[in-house]
Amino acid sequence: MELTLVVLAAGMGSRYGGLKQLDPVGPSGEIILDYSVSDALKAGFTKVVFVIRRGMLDLFRDTVGSRYEGKLLIEYAFQDLEPLPGGRVAPPGRVKPWGTAHAVLVARTVVRGPFAVINADDYYGPSGFRELASFLKSAQTGHYAMVGYQLDRTLSDYGSVSRGICRADEEGYLAEITERTAISRTGEGIIAEGNPPFKLLGSEATSMNFWGFTPDVFGHLERLFDEFLEDREDDPKAEFYLPGAVSTLITSGEVTVKLLRSQDPWFGLTYPEDRPLVVEALTSLRS
Repeated sequence: MELTLVVLAAGMGSRYGGLKQLDPVGPSGEIILDYSVSDALKAGFTKVVFVIRRGMLDLFRDTVGSRYEGKLLIEYAFQDLEPLPGGRVAPPGRVKPWGTAHAVLVARTVVRGPFAVINADDYYGPSGFRELASFLKSAQTGHYAMVGYQLDRTLSDYGSVSRGICRADEEGYLAEITERTAISRTGEGIIAEGNPPFKLLGSEATSMNFWGFTPDVFGHLERLFDEFLEDREDDPKAEFYLPGAVSTLITSGEVTVKLLRSQDPWFGLTYPEDRPLVVEALTSLRS
């Protein structure tokens, strides 16, 4: 069975200040993605699809894709502002792609079997890849999975983040994912943006965009993206988030999503100040 790893790498790292996907942070010059691809390969994945902006292709292929040639099959999918369904056009002032759910959707032309989804600039650890590979090898249509991490272990000390906060039922299936924005540590605890601000415990299971899907998800995302554009096409900052799209499918009863808990630490590059902590963590993990 062909297991595919879809890597979301179209973001330009606006908060980080550059192409953080290409920042060497490992003891031998590794980028974070090197660790994820290595862990996925060991877990049984045989193909990787990089979702990037079309204008990044030559740079990304030369600096990233070339690292994995001969180890697994490599393909590229492109997330750009257009084309859009129904002959729509991007609104004036829109510069960013349409969000993580749209990034997954554009991979539909090169994904033919069960697949995992990760961010290019996050470290997930090997246990999640093993659990997800095991799940995907027997996954049935409409039955997905997500690897979750504890919220307070996914925050940055240098600024706010957005997270999908998960609620599971008694059988361990996701019941709801709520997108919380501008989450940060404060003197009063962990607080998310809201009116009034929303207080979080820190122990909540959190989506870090580490998913397992069967190919039928593309039909669902295509429909939801069309609905999203119908409502928010003119908003230059609106994003079609993957946690929100999956939550809609769960609520409608169209799919189930098993919550898998990772035993490994998560860390990533959100702000430049995060870099020394990531370098230290990767050095200690491989020492």
